[in-house]
Amino acid sequence: MEWLNQVEFWHWIIAALIMLAIEMLFPAAYFLWMGISAFFVGLVIYIFPDIPILAQVIIFGCLSVFTFIQFKRNQKISTSDEPNLNQRGRQYIGREFVLEQPIVNGKGKIKVEDSIWRVSGIDMHKGTKVCVIDVDGDILKVEKEEA
Repeated sequence: MEWLNQVEFWHWIIAALIMLAIEMLFPAAYFLWMGISAFFVGLVIYIFPDIPILAQVIIFGCLSVFTFIQFKRNQKISTSDEPNLNQRGRQYIGREFVLEQPIVNGKGKIKVEDSIWRVSGIDMHKGTKVCVIDVDGDILKVEKEEA
């Protein structure tokens, strides 16, 4: 346990480099803040070498928690101006189409731009105008468009 009394600034710098290397291998933004905190403690110990090990660990712990909380608080979740970009079927909700094949037993097809989509709804004849009301996987749920 005597080695604890001999912790120097470069121990903290090495610990910081190890934590930053772990962060590069497994990015999750956890070790980044601990690495920055360890580097800061190393600098403090370089300037004030007589700080006891318990105080160093307390500074490291508090600084790690503080920096991580600040990161999470300031982290902005980016919102897209096109939230349905990767949910192609959802882009068609509210739009009107004409049945390409009649809906029989609840199943039919419509033509959407250059592709054919399966639809579900009440039975209707080919050529009926329908409105997409929901999406279930790759099947569009439709209802008859009111004239």
